[in-house]
Amino acid sequence: MDVSMGMWVATILGLSALIAVDFFIGRKPHDVSVKEAGIWTVVWIVLAALFGLGLLVFGESQASGEFFAGFITEKSLSVDNLFVFVLIMAKFAVPSHLQQRVLLIGVLIALVLRAIFIAAGAAIIASFSWVFYIFGAFLIYTAWKLIQEARSDDEEDEFEENRLLKSIENRFGVADKYHGTKLFIRNNGKRVMTPLMVVMLAIGTTDVLFALDSIPAIFGLTQDPYIVFTANAFALMGLRQLYFLIGGLLKKLVHLSYGLSVILGFIGVKLVLHALHESGVHVPEISIPVSLAVICGVLVITTITSLIASKKQAEREAAEGAEKSAKDSVEA
Repeated sequence: MDVSMGMWVATILGLSALIAVDFFIGRKPHDVSVKEAGIWTVVWIVLAALFGLGLLVFGESQASGEFFAGFITEKSLSVDNLFVFVLIMAKFAVPSHLQQRVLLIGVLIALVLRAIFIAAGAAIIASFSWVFYIFGAFLIYTAWKLIQEARSDDEEDEFEENRLLKSIENRFGVADKYHGTKLFIRNNGKRVMTPLMVVMLAIGTTDVLFALDSIPAIFGLTQDPYIVFTANAFALMGLRQLYFLIGGLLKKLVHLSYGLSVILGFIGVKLVLHALHESGVHVPEISIPVSLAVICGVLVITTITSLIASKKQAEREAAEGAEKSAKDSVEA
């Protein structure tokens, strides 16, 4: 898709305006209700859909298909990332009324980091076509790793701070409690970070790791930097509201990792086939409609099987609880 500099500027200004509106709405710390989160989640999804349809009407059908495939993929990966956000909030005991501010700033940091990754990825792809082999192999490896983690009995129930975050904490120091929305305070004459600043950095820097699989994944669906950037932007901007909407449902998506592993593995194979085609090898390439159908199909099946498995697990736990209560009553 041929995108002019004016189109880039208009898009960035439009996204900046949307971010400003989001910031204005969430500027006052408060507990986000399910109703508020649900309304704004729908708003962001509708805006993304309108943008995709706009590409179809004013651009190209292929660009529209690539956007929707990329958006859905990035959104599904973002839902998986929410598990880590929950762990971070629990690790730092973030007050509920401050969580929306943490997520808002964290998403802004993520957008900047993604833009840098996308620019670097586009430059590398433009210069070295063989990088598709690396991207494809990495996604297939990531898919296998996700399956191994999903099958493991060990559950990660605590967030571990990365080295960068620890070094920043050691450099500036951290206050022993939250001070509203303040990011820095004076403590014994020294300027130190508040726990709120640390949490924002934790979410922002953790997104670097998330980008390692999400950026290659979307480049497997489209090599257009404009589509890659806008799909990432729309997927991330509704992440804050999605956190409050499905936070309590995350544990029910027990098969999400399996679904994501299938999607990443599928895109990895697609990248390898594309790389072979670019090298002159006559192999079939997977079209965008097929990619979109596979991605949506896997997510629907994963959601259904997850809810069924969660319901059965809840019934087993209820039955075991009732049996234990009856046994204790008899013994008493």
